[in-house]
Amino acid sequence: MNVYIIGIGLIGGSMSLDIQSTYPEATIYGIDVNDAHLEEALQRQLIHEKATIQNVQNADIVIVTIPVHASIKIIQEVLDTINDDALVIDAGSTKEKICYSIAAHPKRRNFLAAHPIAGTEFSGPSAAVKQLFDGKTNIICEVEKTAFSLQEKALEMFKNLGMRIRYMDPKSHDKHIAYVSHLSHISSFMLGKTVIEKEKNERDIFDLAGSGFASTVRLAKSSPTMWTPIFEQNKTNVIETLDEYIANLQEFKSLMLQDNFEGIYKEMENTNHLKKILKGIE
Repeated sequence: MNVYIIGIGLIGGSMSLDIQSTYPEATIYGIDVNDAHLEEALQRQLIHEKATIQNVQNADIVIVTIPVHASIKIIQEVLDTINDDALVIDAGSTKEKICYSIAAHPKRRNFLAAHPIAGTEFSGPSAAVKQLFDGKTNIICEVEKTAFSLQEKALEMFKNLGMRIRYMDPKSHDKHIAYVSHLSHISSFMLGKTVIEKEKNERDIFDLAGSGFASTVRLAKSSPTMWTPIFEQNKTNVIETLDEYIANLQEFKSLMLQDNFEGIYKEMENTNHLKKILKGIE
């Protein structure tokens, strides 16, 4: 089985490790605009060989794990080049624009839009880890537009990697993911910005920061190269979530100004319901 992974970073590299464990007969080819990433991927045995987009004509599976703004053009090129039986999987964090961009492509049936809800704040080949996807949810969009035989191939691979599957239309995916993922990244980045601007002495930040601060700003260490295009592609939904988030912050501030700490207590108590919702999620 010839597997071509475009973008050898956290997601692509981790997927490669698990595919190699599950399919020892597979040959993993890496494609990346950063040749240093490919060299590192070879050294870390994330891939077996380097490749180019032109080589995907020999692919059984192509997995695209690059920033979403670049995915639109690359997926078009890949679909233009693959053989009729190849499966192309996109693993990006936005889906509506990508699905729309290839809706009329003659090989739309070869494409599967997916979003594994897995990751860390780190990037690049060194961030790749085994079993990153074990027990994680993988959202699949417009599954009915993918050839049934290729659906089966993808679902078998996802199952072998330990993923749970959920189906969703692209528009709903982007709206929901703006709340549960994109907003949390913005909050983390802006909290980090606020503290950095206020606390000019980096040693003070290091000495005074507790586990609460560290866990809250963990996502602020994520790659701007990856996240800026996500915010751009999901702009409308992200702005909607920001409006609601800012309104809640303003309400909290208002309660503080009113010395209404009973109201603050109730707000926090109601939000504690998240303990049940997120039970079992690390």
